[in-house]
Amino acid sequence: HGIGLSVLDGEVSFEELFEFYAQRIHLVPRLRQKLAYVPFNLAHPKWIDDPEFSLENHFKKHVVPPNTNLKRAFEIGLELGEPLLDRSRPLWLTYVLENIEGKTVLVQLSHHAFVDGATAVAMTTVLTDTSPDAAPPEPPAEPWSPAPEPTPFQLWQEAVTENAQVAAEDAQRVLRDAPKLAELNTKAGSLLQRMSRPVMQAPWNASLVGPKRAIVNLEFTMDDFRPVRQALGGKVNDIVVSIVVEGAARYLVACGESVENQYLRLMCPVDVRDEGDDPLDMSGNRVSAMFPVLAAWPLDMADRYAQTRAELDEIKTLGEPQIMDQLQHLQPNVPPVAMAQAQGVGTQFDPTVAVARAPLPILPFNGGQRPQQLGFNFTCTNVPGPTWAQYVCGREVLSAIGTLMLGGNLGFGVGINSFNGKFNMTFTADPRLVPELDQMADSVSAALRELQELAAAETG
Repeated sequence: HGIGLSVLDGEVSFEELFEFYAQRIHLVPRLRQKLAYVPFNLAHPKWIDDPEFSLENHFKKHVVPPNTNLKRAFEIGLELGEPLLDRSRPLWLTYVLENIEGKTVLVQLSHHAFVDGATAVAMTTVLTDTSPDAAPPEPPAEPWSPAPEPTPFQLWQEAVTENAQVAAEDAQRVLRDAPKLAELNTKAGSLLQRMSRPVMQAPWNASLVGPKRAIVNLEFTMDDFRPVRQALGGKVNDIVVSIVVEGAARYLVACGESVENQYLRLMCPVDVRDEGDDPLDMSGNRVSAMFPVLAAWPLDMADRYAQTRAELDEIKTLGEPQIMDQLQHLQPNVPPVAMAQAQGVGTQFDPTVAVARAPLPILPFNGGQRPQQLGFNFTCTNVPGPTWAQYVCGREVLSAIGTLMLGGNLGFGVGINSFNGKFNMTFTADPRLVPELDQMADSVSAALRELQELAAAETG
């Protein structure tokens, strides 16, 4: 799960906030749904109404010690987010941190199966107000009544029927989509060739991730990026990827890593929902990705920006995220029973969870460098947020940031979100694997300043 941290202007009691969200929970039905697991893993888990749903199980009060500042409140929020979410209930949990002078902090835990970045933003627009004196929404016409919970036998019957339908649909799709597959063949080959380029294993990839989290947030405005775009061209995403990768490269050198002729691969999620899709349609995470590969050694920022723009332009020309999305839809459905083991990932039955809680040592250098990393080194995601002020219980939401989901050997990530004219860049890490996260953020800030200086010199 990820952890959202929202700061309200003013001290709001738990009771007020509980009532505020109780008045709005009917607007997002998924909040009262849990997963039902199908016998023998004949089908993927299904979302069903939780007949025992109680808001008290998902909305909790936590009183922090006196004189707790926001930095410490965020640390407490990260500590509260360490335990796994209860898989027998809806996959979200909110803590209200009280006793912070002049502020209230909401700590919101949400599993990625429950929301992706786009749906999380859409939910905030429904569950908050646009003015401090807004009236509460109209209550539902009738009190909520959960749909009957299916029995294991009913789930089994549904799975048998669904599997027969899926097999027939797969056969029809092979015939229907044969021309598309031929058309994708060349593009997919190019994509796979790019994905096979070797990348280094950074220190944050050199051990399994534990439950601890550290974050550092940098706050910008669009005015920090506009001069660079105007003078040097490109888009905000080009600037973000440039400074993040350059910051990571400088951090690696400061840690004594061997980076010459090494590369880093990023995973940048891309929302591929159709334009007319309902942003609150939570029937599935419609996210693809692009995977830029960039130099792991420090560069002059003019060279870094040029290299990054060229890489991202090539990816856009190839249509990499769209190709991946099409390949996903065109491939035959994997039988759920073949993916049964994946249902244990991130639960108490996941062996990596047990190992991560008794951490293995960070893999040391071997002859100057570690083995090459399979896959990507870290996530860099950009989720546009609301451009207007939001209010909860009549109090303005001053900031809203979130951690990225970390797991396996991915111990570091960068999440970017815009919010009411602000541009937040939040670094999330396992503090054991990135012990100097402030240094990473400082390196990114320095890279942006150098780009700004280049832009100023260009404009005279």
